[in-house]
Amino acid sequence: MRLLTASLFALGLALPASAQTCGGNWGSFINGLKAEAMQRGHSQATVDAFFSGAQQSGAVLKADRAQGVFQKDFIEFSRMLISQNRMQAGAQKWRQYRSTFDRIQQQYGINPGVLLAFWAFETDYGGFQGNFNTRNALVTLAHDCRRPELFRPQVLSAIRLFEKGDFDPQTTTGAWAGEIGMVQMLPGDILENGVDGDGDGHVSLKTSAPDALMSGAKMLSGLGWRPNEPWLQEIVVPQNLDWSQTGLKTRKTAAEWQAKGVQARSGKMLRPDLPASIILPMGRKGPAFLAYPNFNVYFEWNQSFTYVLTAAYFGTRLEGAPIYNAGNPDPGLSGPQIKQLQQKLQARGYDVGGADGILGEKSREAVQDIQQKLGLPADAWPTQGLLNQL
Repeated sequence: MRLLTASLFALGLALPASAQTCGGNWGSFINGLKAEAMQRGHSQATVDAFFSGAQQSGAVLKADRAQGVFQKDFIEFSRMLISQNRMQAGAQKWRQYRSTFDRIQQQYGINPGVLLAFWAFETDYGGFQGNFNTRNALVTLAHDCRRPELFRPQVLSAIRLFEKGDFDPQTTTGAWAGEIGMVQMLPGDILENGVDGDGDGHVSLKTSAPDALMSGAKMLSGLGWRPNEPWLQEIVVPQNLDWSQTGLKTRKTAAEWQAKGVQARSGKMLRPDLPASIILPMGRKGPAFLAYPNFNVYFEWNQSFTYVLTAAYFGTRLEGAPIYNAGNPDPGLSGPQIKQLQQKLQARGYDVGGADGILGEKSREAVQDIQQKLGLPADAWPTQGLLNQL
């Protein structure tokens, strides 16, 4: 689900004078993409074959506009995604591909649970990889003017995969946003991080679990994963903690947090020497976690705070961590109420990343700051009371 990539403009690659950056007539836009591809060395025959029959997909645009699942809170979202079936299937996949996970641990220092969680959430361990035509999805999103800088480079990357024999523009399918394979990688990421894990001479992320897992591991490593370090740990926080110090913006070593009364919920602090942040996804009365440096790498894979925390937590569960203590959090806000809150915060000068009804990290930081100014417990969890005061 990773949707972060350098734009052509950031790379200093100018578009052909005739090319539309986005929008406008579909045929003219395709012609501009063709000209750009040939400018980068692709033959006329390759370009014509790639774009032959390319169609704009209304279903892709509809999916792009309807991501309401991320409006769910952490407890609801995690309970929806983490099932006993996924736990059992994860254990079975770990046994089945133990040699691949051992290679990943040795080469990249990434625990099996990390990749198993992504594999489960992205495609149910390869069972549901998406049936959107990938070429059409990428071109549609490149043409759409919402995020063309993310998707136009991916169209060009798909052409390169086509030349290598690892992409068929007519038959390759995947997610609505153009990700391919068991762990859902974009074409540019496949080019950069694709690994032939099973030794057959091709990178086949749709049909080969070793290829998909090794490629996902290489990508995480390239994004900054610190080998053989933890990523998340459930904790118990004292009621007299300075709540304004919680959140990803504040880091102290696990030992320093422990000196303030923070304790591991089970066992001991995994790495007392490492810097870490306290995450309270539903405020001071809900679940509590200590996020180590590797946790931040998750945001390079997916930018949803709720998804990231759930994936990180599921990775720990697959490796034996207990079910989190849900606590008794104050009732949260609905999606429309979050949107209203974001609009009020924007009116006060806060950058919340847009009023989309999703409580992301920027919104949480703004909530925490306004809570502190209003003399409320600054735990970054917005309630009806806060909304009323604003």
